[in-house]
Amino acid sequence: MNVCTKVYKTVNNLKHISLFKGCESAFFDELETQGQSLTCPKGRILFISGEQADRFYYIKSGWVKLFRETLDGTQAVVDILPAGHVFGETSIFSNNNYPYSAEVVESAEVIALPTLVLKTEVENNNKLALNMLNHMARYRAQQDKEIEHLSIQNASQRIGCFLLSLAKQDSVGATTIRLPYDKTLVASRLGMQPETFSRALAKLRDKTGIQVNGATINVDNLKQLSSYSCAACSSEFPCKNLKA
Repeated sequence: MNVCTKVYKTVNNLKHISLFKGCESAFFDELETQGQSLTCPKGRILFISGEQADRFYYIKSGWVKLFRETLDGTQAVVDILPAGHVFGETSIFSNNNYPYSAEVVESAEVIALPTLVLKTEVENNNKLALNMLNHMARYRAQQDKEIEHLSIQNASQRIGCFLLSLAKQDSVGATTIRLPYDKTLVASRLGMQPETFSRALAKLRDKTGIQVNGATINVDNLKQLSSYSCAACSSEFPCKNLKA
């Protein structure tokens, strides 16, 4: 059934992420009281763009897609987030409305937390306010990098960059990479049609020698992949801006 199930209340994970460093125990206690852990199946819509934002979320496991939808029903993927990420929190700066929609794309466990508690803490905790500004600035820098890639990199290079973001960047020798979600969604995340993705992946294979077996990608040498993919990029590999 496509529903979320309340499992248990916990916010222990939040104490260890940089966004909430400097927050006092009373803040976490308040989140503990009002937050809830939800187990969500693939396809579950968590919220829709423009809705009143009474909750923000932390991903404990799985993947969540952030997107906007045009009038004709076409989706523009904003991001696809893995475990360890917070989303929906910036709604407190946008009239308490969600600026995008969120859908679970691989079965996930998320913690739903009250935005009112977050907003009150931001108003009274300068450290948290600065953390959120830094968080938004880093995210904006990432988006700027993606705009650069769309402008300069060809489709094969964008796929290569995506694969590098999934790999351990200090790996030596052969590396196996597994796509975290289906290729159609990867294509959408990278701003291309599925057929373009298939052709570009084949070209990437020819250029770098990667082996593609379904969702599994075998790379003999990350240096060869990065040399091709990063040729049309202002950053060098390993790149701190890489994120799947």
